[in-house]
Amino acid sequence: MISITTSENKKVYFASDQHFGAPTPEASFPREKKFVAWLDEVKKDAEAIFLLGDLFDFWFEYKTVVPKGFVRVLGKLAEIKDSGIPIYFFIGNHDLWMNDYFEKELNIPIYHEPQEFLINNKKFLIGHGDGLGPGDHGYKRMKKVFTFPLFKWMFRWLHPDLGVRLGHYMSVKNKLISGDDDAKYLGDDNEWLVLYCKEKLTQQHYDYFVFGHRHLPLEISLKQNSTYINLGDWIQYFTYGKFNDSEFKLLKYNNNSL
Repeated sequence: MISITTSENKKVYFASDQHFGAPTPEASFPREKKFVAWLDEVKKDAEAIFLLGDLFDFWFEYKTVVPKGFVRVLGKLAEIKDSGIPIYFFIGNHDLWMNDYFEKELNIPIYHEPQEFLINNKKFLIGHGDGLGPGDHGYKRMKKVFTFPLFKWMFRWLHPDLGVRLGHYMSVKNKLISGDDDAKYLGDDNEWLVLYCKEKLTQQHYDYFVFGHRHLPLEISLKQNSTYINLGDWIQYFTYGKFNDSEFKLLKYNNNSL
């Protein structure tokens, strides 16, 4: 378990589901500029930054090639990491084919599964959130195919011009991947991540569960003084999490100059 203790007046920030590149690079460019502006603001008092997946709407790493674009975001992340601020990246369902590019080029660790963190003596379970809990069987089957080594090997043999175009098309059009048909609150008894969190609490206590994936800003109290947070997205809500001392706040980013 990684332990983080904030210095005086420092905060820990969380964001998820930017989906840069969707529906087109041109359409997502204003959102990219807005996210970079947010990074510029939070770096002033950030103890650490957590990015909880789907930063890109599609990402596939060939051995020597990565998708074109996103220079401003990648450059800003490199700048922040080089300044000494830790950044933790959790792979989402749209960038699940990420390998070691972030680790080698940006020195940012990546995580494929939820991880435990101790932040100011509060226990967190943090992840993207896809495929957790009961239900969602169609996506779970698809994820098994996409992460199967033979399938990844076969896809890698496609020329990048074809592979990236095909992957982007599938990412935007396929509702099992995008989750756009699921972006509404279903009630606690039908929210898979809520049920997942409640099941985890039967095994041990967590003060906070922090996930993305659902594209909904949610803050739901669970039993035993535990809270489930979903960070929303940077498509419709532009929401993010801020942990200050021992309090977690779900906030909306407003920048009227963009």
